[in-house]
Amino acid sequence: MKLAYLTTAFTLAATPIMAADQMTLLLDWFVNPDHGPIIVAQEMGYFADQDLEVNIIAPADPSDPPKLVAAGKADLAISYQPQLHLLIHEGLPLQRVGTLVATPLNCLLALADGPIKSPADLAGKKVGFSVGGVEKAVMGAILDHNGLTLDDVEMVNVNWSLSPSLMSGQVDAVIGAYRNFELNQMEIEGVEGNCFFVEEEGLPAYDELIYVANPDTMDKEMIARFLAATEKATQYIVNHPEESFEVFASTSAELQDELNARAWVDTFPRFALRPTAMDVGRYAAFEAFLNEAGLIPSQNPVSKIAIDVTAK
Repeated sequence: MKLAYLTTAFTLAATPIMAADQMTLLLDWFVNPDHGPIIVAQEMGYFADQDLEVNIIAPADPSDPPKLVAAGKADLAISYQPQLHLLIHEGLPLQRVGTLVATPLNCLLALADGPIKSPADLAGKKVGFSVGGVEKAVMGAILDHNGLTLDDVEMVNVNWSLSPSLMSGQVDAVIGAYRNFELNQMEIEGVEGNCFFVEEEGLPAYDELIYVANPDTMDKEMIARFLAATEKATQYIVNHPEESFEVFASTSAELQDELNARAWVDTFPRFALRPTAMDVGRYAAFEAFLNEAGLIPSQNPVSKIAIDVTAK
């Protein structure tokens, strides 16, 4: 009996511990409060609890992540729902598999003490933007909602310098500013801004930040475990916003400043509490919006754009 026990013990000792599944996640930008559930899941061990080892990579070019996932260079990328629709029509094999931020963050930003009291005041004015295509379509919808057209304004590419171009007077408003960042950044610098929220100005509601994967190569079961970990992290963030910010900010000295603290407060209520869940009507409505705006030639079925990886 003793020999049998020892043999079994040595056999178990010689058996290697099963390694965690490796995943590569490409962020949409440098680490910031928008990525709270991911960083908290990493730091709190929630990925490890799901037998996952997640390699989180910030991109050199924010337009690259979905393209790299489509090319099979990563498992997941953070992208934007409006951008996903366009990329699919360009032929990239991509699908939304989860949601990170479940409301728009984008806004039309003007100076609080300036002449733009409503989007209707932009007639004859300059509007800064960073990304063509979607942002021009968004601006067109806002203007139409306020009795104007794109012909009534001058669109100026400010090359990601949104709040500086507004504060310097280069433009009268900017589209594509994030209400949780640029607005806080301006206030810290002593300049009050006024955000016109796109979903209140003629745009259909959409998911700002989503996880995308290649439908031809994705591992749904592994992605479901990833999303379960971020869901647990989101629950912790909502229940313990101050403690969770400390966990988040402890990962980098650059995150320990007033801007990130303010952005955290404005961002965490917008995290998707059910990241796998999807609203079919929301994706159908935005596909129709882009088609009507002339940015896509036809309308794809929602099943081609977004899925619930946990659905049987």
